[in-house]
Amino acid sequence: MKLKLDLHDIFNKGTEIDKALRGIIDEAVQKKAAMVEIIPGKGSGQLKKKVLRFLDQKEIKQLYHRVEKDGDNWGRLFVHFRHDAPTGRRGRGR
Repeated sequence: MKLKLDLHDIFNKGTEIDKALRGIIDEAVQKKAAMVEIIPGKGSGQLKKKVLRFLDQKEIKQLYHRVEKDGDNWGRLFVHFRHDAPTGRRGRGR
């Protein structure tokens, strides 16, 4: 399952951006989604930086496995999840 969050409509509303990001991350964890596609858009790059800072917060970072920047479209990010760790810890080798 893949979830998608397009931030174009709320690009200039800081608190709504944080709520939307937190909501999609929580939904991914709850539904055990493998990936979330986040579209901050190309623009000046400030929104993408805000998204990356959000994802880098300690309490958020522990919820996902890794972030991938789209090599073909720099206005898009992929957040990958791994739900198979029984203790919820990341970094378990396969």
